Amino acid sequence: MNCNIKITDFLHELSSDAPTPGGGGVAALTGALSAALCSMVANLTTGKKKYAEYQEDIQRIIEDSTKAQERLFALIEKDALCFEPLSKAYSIPKEDPSRCEILENALRTAASSPCEILDESLKIIALFEELCYKGSRLALSDVGVAATLCESTIKSSLLNIYINTKLMTDKDYAQKLNTQYSEKARIGIQHCQEVYNKVQEGTIIK
Repeated sequence: MNCNIKITDFLHELSSDAPTPGGGGVAALTGALSAALCSMVANLTTGKKKYAEYQEDIQRIIEDSTKAQERLFALIEKDALCFEPLSKAYSIPKEDPSRCEILENALRTAASSPCEILDESLKIIALFEELCYKGSRLALSDVGVAATLCESTIKSSLLNIYINTKLMTDKDYAQKLNTQYSEKARIGIQHCQEVYNKVQEGTIIK
């Protein structure tokens, strides 16, 4: 899939019967949106006298969030490419002696993309955690939205890992991958929810 595609075209392709983009691409896009929101909040904060003490940190957040956005957006296409071998492997006749090995390798390739998306999304967490305190109060709700989107990316990526590991014949490898990423996801989700709760506390009418 072309990463220069318009969002309307992306939605059209997503809703079609084409195998990609799918849940993996959506997870990557959601992560990119989370990073973009961090960048927006930081850009709204930079140069403001009220937040002058955080200026260096805000500039760093702008740079880091921009890079995170670019990496996650690129993973939309990479996820589609990683799924392609698996799609082809399923079409191999079951009586073909090479099918099992090809399928196993394709499952590992397919699982590698959501692993990378999850890892990249975890890097965003530190950004909106900082923005909770250092970002413009006028954009505090956007920090909460970034945290919510990041949590969604983490959960979605974990499901996309599980769907591939479930079909692997190397159960030791599959279990190792599940254990590793379920723990990463648990910690990441906890941090996202903590930020969301802080934002909610700071925005709700009392």
